Formats: sequence, C-alpha cells, structure tokens
Amino acid sequence: MEATLRPWYQQSWFYAFLSLLLAAVLVWAGYQLSGPVFLQQVVNGLTIGSFYALIALGYTMVYGVLKLINFAHGDLFMSGAYLGFTFLGMLIGAGFSGQLLLYLLPIFLIVMVTVAVAGVILERTAYRPLRRAGRLAPVVSALGASIFLQNAVMLIYGARYQSYPKEVLPDVRWTIAGARLTLMQVAMLVLAFLLMAALYIFIHYSRVGTAIRAVALDHDTSRLMGINVNRIITLVFIIGPALGSAGGIMVGLYYGRIYFTLGWGYGLKAFTAAILGGIGNIPGAMVGGLLLGLIEAFATGFVSDAWKNAIAFFILILILIFRPTGLLGERVAEKL
Repeated sequence: MEATLRPWYQQSWFYAFLSLLLAAVLVWAGYQLSGPVFLQQVVNGLTIGSFYALIALGYTMVYGVLKLINFAHGDLFMSGAYLGFTFLGMLIGAGFSGQLLLYLLPIFLIVMVTVAVAGVILERTAYRPLRRAGRLAPVVSALGASIFLQNAVMLIYGARYQSYPKEVLPDVRWTIAGARLTLMQVAMLVLAFLLMAALYIFIHYSRVGTAIRAVALDHDTSRLMGINVNRIITLVFIIGPALGSAGGIMVGLYYGRIYFTLGWGYGLKAFTAAILGGIGNIPGAMVGGLLLGLIEAFATGFVSDAWKNAIAFFILILILIFRPTGLLGERVAEKL
C-alpha cells in the first residue's frame, strides 16, 4: 500500500491537510487585514473555482485511464452552455418565462445526457481508432475535434455573444460580515459541490468506481481480472463531458453571456487546475480548481483584473517547482 512505500509526511492526505490548514490561516489573516473585501473575494473565488473544478474532472479522468489530454473537453463544456441557452430560449418562446426555475433541473439532465452522448461519439471516432498509434496521433485528433466543435457552434449560433435569460433565479442577496452573497452564488456552489461529492463517492465506494481505478493503473491486468476496459473508457467519456456540460450551464447562468470560444479559455484554466492538483487525481482536480479560482479572485480584488492570469500561472509555476506532481500528486501505479 501507499503507506508502506512512503512516510506519512510524504503522502497525499498530509499535503491535503496542509493545504486546508494554510487556506484557513490565510482566510483568517486576510479577514483581519481587509475585512469584508477579503471575504467577498473568497466567495467569488470559490464560485469561479467550482466551475474550473467541474471541468478539470473531465481532463483528469481521461488522463487517468488513457494518459491522453482531451483537448476537445473544453468545447464539450462550451456545447453544454449553448444547449442550456437553447432550451431556456425555447421555454421563453413557448411562454414559460415565469417558470424557468421549475424546468432548470430537467434542462440540466437533458443537456448532461446529450453532451455525454457527444463524448461517447468523440471517443469512438477520434480516439479509439488511434489508441495504439502512439502519443502524438490522439493529441492531433483531439485538437482537430476541438476545432470542429468550436466552428460548428459558431456556424449554428453565430460569432456574437449570446445572452442567457436573467430571470431564471430570483435576485436574492444577503450580507454576511460585510460580504455580499447572492442566491445565484449559493446555488452554483451547492450544485457544484454536490456533483463533485457524488463523483468522489462513486469512484471510491462503488464496484464500477473500483474498476475505473483499476483501469487507470493497468489496462492489461484489468482485462485479466475480467474488467471490460473499453466499457470503462466509454463510461469515463460519459461522466467527464456530463460534468463539463453542467459547468457550462452554470457559467452561462452566472455570467449571463456565452461565446463560441468559451471552451478554449475555460478549458485552459481547467487543465491548469488539473495539473495544479495533480493530473489523474480526482480530489486533486477539485482542490486545484478551487485554488485557481481563489488565486484569480484575490488577484482581481487586490491587484488588477489584467494581472490575474499572470499571477495565477506564476503561482502555478512556483508550486510545480517544489511539487512537480501537483499538490496531491499524480496518480500512478503503486508496486508492492
């Protein structure tokens, strides 16, 4: 086991504990120094970071089972945002503008299923035929799929921004310790954490989740144990795009507008979050996404919005210098 290979102070749980402890200390110190402004940036950062975390899970799961960076994943996320926009627009056109909240959950489910099917088609057509073709060919195929999806959405919806309906959630606001908290932020945080918790429980406490972790360790050994590797890979391409599409709708609802290059920007940030937490590590993707969101929020609130990306990537470089496998470590096969 991992505990027999490395001392306790080198294990992933210890780094996770240190990260949480450091975060708690920084929150307390920041609140003492700047009060409500700091707390407001914590709320904003967690909200944005939850989006990054949901998207990053798709990257890290695919890498875990295939050692492949699915560059088209960001565009599947973007497709989910546009599908959510389409269904909400259809409801408004049908005269249900005052009842959008009632249909929001069915829209989430329909979009997640639709994008999951698109993910399966992508795996069958762009990746599976090239699985034994080396590392470069699948990467080129992923880039081609990304360009195809991006341009398909541009041709269908146009190159202009599309605005999400504003009346989906009521405009309810609370003030806590001087920081403003909206119903939209609460809903986004609750939904994101529920999805991440559900995935974590599924991966670690179900037989199918055990099979996914086994395939991530070794394909050939998994086949000898009776695991259908192709079916597990297909399942990963269902779960990842489904979570990404949910994140797409959440981004559209939160920011109010979407555009056809949305997947590139958020995909890059989510990929960064996956590396920050430890590529192939599911809890690492969650922690990396939340941390990246907090870094961006603090940079925006205390420095400048123009510097947020530079600061975020500078901190990423520093972390990787001292922890090359990410905060929680890359998931690799462990030999006894």
